Amino acid sequence: MRSIYLIKDLAKVSGCSTHTLKFYLRLGILKEIGRSPATNFRYFDDSSYERLKRIHELQKKKLSLKEIYEKLERKNP
Repeated sequence: MRSIYLIKDLAKVSGCSTHTLKFYLRLGILKEIGRSPATNFRYFDDSSYERLKRIHELQKKKLSLKEIYEKLERKNP
């Protein structure tokens, strides 16, 4: 079963702050799966969580955010 997260929930399970997640959204290295029409809240799923884990792995390898973006986009166009 697929889990759906709000940004605060994704922050909690990933260990990132909501500020960091919003920064990643602005850079395009993290993407929402949708928004609530009523509240405009962003929705994320398990693939978002897996992508965040991959971002953290690449950061540990000292890749820049630009390099991470390029690597993720090549893998998942």
